[in-house]
Amino acid sequence: MGRASKREEIAQAAFQQFHARGFNATGINDITRAAGVPKGSFYNHFSSKGDSALEALIRYAATLRFDMLTAQDRPPLERLRAHFEFLSKDTVENGFVRGCMVGNFGAEVADHNEEIRAAVKRGFDQWGAQIRQVLVEAQEAGDLDGGLDAGVTALFILSAWEGTLIAARADKSAAPVEAFFRTVFDVILG
Repeated sequence: MGRASKREEIAQAAFQQFHARGFNATGINDITRAAGVPKGSFYNHFSSKGDSALEALIRYAATLRFDMLTAQDRPPLERLRAHFEFLSKDTVENGFVRGCMVGNFGAEVADHNEEIRAAVKRGFDQWGAQIRQVLVEAQEAGDLDGGLDAGVTALFILSAWEGTLIAARADKSAAPVEAFFRTVFDVILG
């Protein structure tokens, strides 16, 4: 009987290590130690650290609760706010560390690894498209100014969120998060 695959343990450990430490500060030894497997096991399942980072991005996206944006259980702007409240809760509860893995990889690796850069871009494009759709729904419901460019506003909100996470980590406080909510929801979308 063959040995059980350790791919799941390695992939999950890579996700956790990359999210906690970032791409550059995470080595394959860190991943295999966290997974409790020998280093050689890593290469049975991933061709490189970059390959495991691509898997980690997929796993990270699954934690972002995009379903909150598409669920039709409440008005569009309430869904958008609930999505960002969920994300901010994670940031605050984790002591203003980690941030957004997509944004972190974009800042750390995008200039040096084309596959990761493309994955980061796809992630932001998909997220932005979902935000845009919520804004369009809010316009159709009469809850948001129809003259507002939903695509540009979605890009701004996403960019503002990523900047908020960087500022909150640097400041080690919720002040940037509070400023994000006040500005986006009370001023821009208010």
